[in-house]
Amino acid sequence: MSEIRRQTLSGVKWSAIERFSVQGIQFLLGLIIARILSPSDYGVVAVLGIFMAVSQSFIDSGFSNALIRKIDRMEVDFSTVFYFNIVVGIICYVIMYVAAPLIAVFFKQPLLTDITRVLSLNLFLSSLTVVQVAKLTIKIDFKTQGIINLVATLLSGALGVYWAWKGYGVWTLVYQSVTGSVIRTLLLWGLSRWRPQLVYSWKSFQNLFSYGSKLLASGLLHTVYSEMSTIAIGRYYTTEDLGNYARGQAFSSLPSSNITGILQRVTFPILARIQNEEEHLVEVYRKYIKLTSMCIFFLMVLLAALAKPLVLCVLTDKWSGAVIFLQIFCFAMMFDHICQLNLNLLQVKGRSVLFLKLEIIKKIIAVGILLVSIPWGVLAICISKIIYTQIAVYINTYYTGKLFYLGYMQQMRDFMPYLGLSLVACSLVWVLSLVVENNFVLLFLGAVCSTAVYVWFLYAKKDSLFMEFVWSYVCRKILRRHV
Repeated sequence: MSEIRRQTLSGVKWSAIERFSVQGIQFLLGLIIARILSPSDYGVVAVLGIFMAVSQSFIDSGFSNALIRKIDRMEVDFSTVFYFNIVVGIICYVIMYVAAPLIAVFFKQPLLTDITRVLSLNLFLSSLTVVQVAKLTIKIDFKTQGIINLVATLLSGALGVYWAWKGYGVWTLVYQSVTGSVIRTLLLWGLSRWRPQLVYSWKSFQNLFSYGSKLLASGLLHTVYSEMSTIAIGRYYTTEDLGNYARGQAFSSLPSSNITGILQRVTFPILARIQNEEEHLVEVYRKYIKLTSMCIFFLMVLLAALAKPLVLCVLTDKWSGAVIFLQIFCFAMMFDHICQLNLNLLQVKGRSVLFLKLEIIKKIIAVGILLVSIPWGVLAICISKIIYTQIAVYINTYYTGKLFYLGYMQQMRDFMPYLGLSLVACSLVWVLSLVVENNFVLLFLGAVCSTAVYVWFLYAKKDSLFMEFVWSYVCRKILRRHV
């Protein structure tokens, strides 16, 4: 267990440094750009989300996870995946280039023709780096990935601020995205030091694709559903509505998606190594669930509580329409990590067929809920996400219970105490809002006081995960400074 703990802490540390430094810089630079641009500018680019996301799913095709999970991987496996990705990347770009005028007509935005053709360059650039990222992940080398993403974010973000200031409007977001992809690709090729060999194996392809294809199909289903609401809002409502919706979703995803993403990318290669030690695997997995819940529930509840002063302070009044969407998305996304880590366990055990089956069941239900909500407005579409998330949690944990005797009620007992403590701690924000009128002061006091109360709760009840991963780490750091 000590080796698992060491690898987890090391991987989480560097992955967290990368994620939060990159996201922090993106957030700050994005605020500057958002204060210059309008919600409509963001709405125009947001409508392309589904096309880009679906294409990206085809480019990866589940091969990244297949390579990471495979214990006896060889060089021919990496080269085979590389050449396949290149071909798919080119095909995806050509399709997007040809379809660009049709997309513009569908969304009644003539500018989308040129925007689509330029932004789709990201697809080809992404196909060049799938293997490099997989190799770094296998080695749990998130330090190198962090440096690469940080440099790409700083340079492209600085250029984005300049383009926004010079009046490039919506093209600011397009140029910034493509520039970031170019820089990231060059750095990955330079620092990973991996080069493809002139070999291709159909046997290797079939072996990897038999596992990855199920993940591809699952990913496509999830992507299409995730972006269906964007299409509906872009088609039937205004680009300003879509801009506010997208901004609220983006803000809410910062704590949830980042923490889940950090732990997921770190835990997958670690769990893959112990995939045949079932009792050990479940024990480690339960710790991961508790650890993420301890962080995510508090941050999401706090973000929902501080949504109004946060949006008004950092984005100005013109983005006030995003407040309600941010609050709803916080409660919809705070359970995402439960779903993702349950699915992670199925992937580690090679149950990609069951993984796909679950996605089909969930997405049939989800699409039905979404279709019912569309005529009722953008707010109803947002609320439908909360309903779907709760259904998804139950379905995912049901099958984990069947396979590992770790079902819905067992997992509820593991993570629900953190939600209760978070709600109590963050209720302070509501109390403070009754006496504090200044949004900046409320934002600061609400965050500090709620965090202090939550930490005190965890320490007072001697929460095992808090004491092992947080308190002991802080104490060691303090002792080192005084020795």
